[in-house]
Amino acid sequence: MELKEILAISGQPGLYKYVAQSTRGVIVESLVDGRRLNAPASSKVSALTEISMYTEGDDIPLAEVFTRIYAHTGGKEAISHKESPEKLRAAFGEVIPEFDRDRVHASDIKKCFSWFNTLVAAGFTEFRLPDESEA
Repeated sequence: MELKEILAISGQPGLYKYVAQSTRGVIVESLVDGRRLNAPASSKVSALTEISMYTEGDDIPLAEVFTRIYAHTGGKEAISHKESPEKLRAAFGEVIPEFDRDRVHASDIKKCFSWFNTLVAAGFTEFRLPDESEA
């Protein structure tokens, strides 16, 4: 399973693995409980490789953010996404000190840690962009 196959669906909690295309959307499988569902074509579906975080300079791809969190935690789960916004911001600042404090909201940081913990629990150890893995 590669990061390019992992999807976030607007309005649905958690992360999903791409399974197949259907006539009315995309069939996905939850990384948390393994249930399959049809994500309708009207839903906003984003691959994690398409998402990035704002920084003071260039934006950082989410794969790079996850790689830094993984190195920072030593391969273990990160801080819980249920912690206070202040603790989440402090923890995120340790990993990505150059993140844009005005444009990155607490909800973005919460989602980032939640997704990271879900991926680590699903067995992910490498977070590479597709072009990096093909090289």
